[in-house]
Amino acid sequence: MRNKGQSSVEFIILVGAVLFFFMAFAFAIQINTADKTNEKRDVLVKDTALNVQAEIDLAHRSSEGYSRNFELPEKILNSDYEISIIAGAVYVRTLDGEHATAYPVADVSGQPLKGSNSIRKENGEVFLNS
Repeated sequence: MRNKGQSSVEFIILVGAVLFFFMAFAFAIQINTADKTNEKRDVLVKDTALNVQAEIDLAHRSSEGYSRNFELPEKILNSDYEISIIAGAVYVRTLDGEHATAYPVADVSGQPLKGSNSIRKENGEVFLNS
C-alpha cells in the first residue's frame, strides 16, 4: 500500500515540475516575441518619418514642376499613429505613446496623410497635399 501512495505523490510532483518548466518556457517565448514586435514597430515608425523626410528633400532638390505621389501606411503593425509636420520637423508617434520619432525637414506647405499623398514643387515652394 505504501508503495502505491508514494508513486502517486512522485507522479504528481513530476507532472507539476514538467508543467512549471513548460509554463516558464512559454513565458520566455512570449516576452521575446513582444520585444521583437516592439522593435519592429519602432523601426517602422522611424521608416515612415524618414520616408516623408526623403520625399520632401527630393522635391526641394528637384526642378520646377516636380510632382509625385507616394503612400504612407494606414497603420503601423496594427497600431494607429499620427503624423504631422510642425516647426520644421516631421513627427510620427503611435497613439499608445510608446513609439515616437522626429526628423528635420525643409520648408513645406501642407501635412502628410495616411494613405495616398501628393507632393509638388511650384515657384520654388514645395506643397504636400495642397
